[in-house]
Amino acid sequence: MESIVITWRELLVVVAIILAVYIAELLLLTRSGGASLRKPRLLGAIRQKREESALRKEVAELQKRIAALEEHLGQPMEAAAPASPPSPYLRAIQMAKQGHDAESVSSSCGISRSEAELIIAMHGRQADSASI
Repeated sequence: MESIVITWRELLVVVAIILAVYIAELLLLTRSGGASLRKPRLLGAIRQKREESALRKEVAELQKRIAALEEHLGQPMEAAAPASPPSPYLRAIQMAKQGHDAESVSSSCGISRSEAELIIAMHGRQADSASI
């Protein structure tokens, strides 16, 4: 059997041919625009468009929810919340505007006489005529 003998010169020629083929392939890819090199960028653009469309859908949904909440809040508050009894101070103000004295306001509203006098001074008939 004959043995195959490869000299350094032959090995160097083979390596040079391999390098030449590799460099030629790289040059062809760069001249053709690197279509295969652009694939990751293209995929990134597709993903970005998908994310944008998902965000647009989410914004549209949030706008619908905001409109529904604004419509709900536009309804009278009496319908939204149960009626609560008026506070004693509101009742005292109403009585002061009707012309009641401090004694009757304090006894019927459950507030002190000095509070009733203050409310009458601020909201009574005399206060209304003084502000005119």
